[in-house]
Amino acid sequence: MKRELALEFARITEAAALAAYKWIGKGDKEGADQAAVDAMRNMLNEIEIEGEIVIGEGEIDEAPMLYIGEKVGKYEEIENISQVDIAVDPVEGTRMVAQGQANAIAVLAAGNKGSFLKAPDMYMEKLIVGPRAKGAIDLNLPLMENINNIAEKMNKKVSELKGIILYKQRHYQVIEDLQRMGVSIYALPDGDVAGSLLTAIVDSGIDFLYGIGGAPEGVVSAAALKALGGDMNARLKLRREVKGISLENDKISNFEKKRCEEMGIDITKVLTIDDMVKDDEIVFSATGITKGDLLEGIKRNGNIARTQTLLIRGKTKTIRYINSIHNLEYKDDAVKELLI
Repeated sequence: MKRELALEFARITEAAALAAYKWIGKGDKEGADQAAVDAMRNMLNEIEIEGEIVIGEGEIDEAPMLYIGEKVGKYEEIENISQVDIAVDPVEGTRMVAQGQANAIAVLAAGNKGSFLKAPDMYMEKLIVGPRAKGAIDLNLPLMENINNIAEKMNKKVSELKGIILYKQRHYQVIEDLQRMGVSIYALPDGDVAGSLLTAIVDSGIDFLYGIGGAPEGVVSAAALKALGGDMNARLKLRREVKGISLENDKISNFEKKRCEEMGIDITKVLTIDDMVKDDEIVFSATGITKGDLLEGIKRNGNIARTQTLLIRGKTKTIRYINSIHNLEYKDDAVKELLI
């Protein structure tokens, strides 16, 4: 994949974030998501790649999709075109945007064709650590044994560990059990991609992330973690296996199981980071929508807007924070009306 594409992908998450910004605090998470999807799709179709969406949004949140299998980019009659697999989460934290809460981001990961696991849109159990604890995790073992192994690998006491878990009903007991062990838990309402990144960002103070969230977000997280040198184990979960999930029934779970079988995925297998992301030549881009622990949110005055983007190239392990000032009146026609 051509190096110069990295900046193009940063422009795409910037456009998605700027489109979603107009919906902050409006109470309409579907509207925010649709705006970001439209901006991201329009920008993707302006760059010279032969792209395929391999991880998109969908049925879990009944969200508008950049659907799995969708072709994007300008590639007709162009020689030596880069063939790119793309994983997207146009708004990670739609509820946070709708309610004006922190930590909403626009996310894209890209790699050479065949780089990403084509995971169906279902739930996924995740255990994630940064580079210092790489090799210490195994979801085949009980969680509390993993916590002890993480502490040992990092040369810390268990009581010194800090973890992130989504504050959902399905995690209440786990949170209590970990806190009883002395672990400090930061319970986020949503946003496990941002939380995953914090495990591998220098000086974040976060040692691990655990929980059950979306499988698409899991593969996006795996891409970022691989680029940053972190580690991840995951396991796909049928809806009926996840406590506290609305619409929990056999019909949906049977559909998910069938999709996994059709895609050749063993839902009983623990997936490693190498199962989910097969290539080191990954580009990951995330732009802040609302202010958060990972990135600054958008600041806007009229048609002038500031954004902050985290851009990672896996091949070189280069991490860039891009602070940009945008005059929205001069944006590409493909997205201008979505931003102003």
